[in-house]
Amino acid sequence: MCGAPVDLSFKNISSLTDAWIEEPSSSLRPLKKNSEMKYLSRSLRLNNNIITDLHDLQRTVCHFLAEPSHLAWLDLSFNKITHIDPALCELRALRVLYLHGNNIFIMSEVDRLGVLPHLHSITLHGNVIETNKAYRNRVISVLPRLKTMDFSAVTRQERVMAKIWHHSGRSIGLQKSLH
Repeated sequence: MCGAPVDLSFKNISSLTDAWIEEPSSSLRPLKKNSEMKYLSRSLRLNNNIITDLHDLQRTVCHFLAEPSHLAWLDLSFNKITHIDPALCELRALRVLYLHGNNIFIMSEVDRLGVLPHLHSITLHGNVIETNKAYRNRVISVLPRLKTMDFSAVTRQERVMAKIWHHSGRSIGLQKSLH
C-alpha cells in the first residue's frame, strides 16, 4: 500500500483542481493503481508549483489516492501559499508536511496544525514567519509531537525551552489582558 509518491511537482499548477488533469511524473518505483484507477500511495507531492490556496485539497487527495484518509506525507513546498488552510487539518493521518518556501506570514496560523495527532515532521523555513524571533519556540510549543522541524531534529532542550516560552508568553498575555 505504501507505494511511490504521487508526484505532481513542477507542473505549473495554480489551483488544485488544475492538478486533476495532470499525469503524475514517473519515478524509479512505478506507481500502482487499484481497480478504480486511483493510486496506491500515502504520499503526494505538489511542490514547485504556483498554488495559492488549498480549499480543494480534500477533493484533490480523494481524486488521486485509493485511500485518501491514509495520506501520511504531503509536500507543498515552493508554492505561493499564504495561509494554513483548515483543509490541512482534515488530513488526520498526516505525519510529514512540507510547507517551506511559501508566503505564510501569520505566525498564529501554525497553531491550527496542532489538531494533527501524528504530525512529527514539518518544514516552514523560507516563509515570512521564519523572521519572527520566537519562530522555532512557537512552532515546537504548538506542535509538541514534532521530531524534526525544518530538516533539523527537535532536541529535548528545545522542547523544555518551548514549554517555558509558551507558559511565560501566556502569563504575560494574561497579565496584559487583565490591565
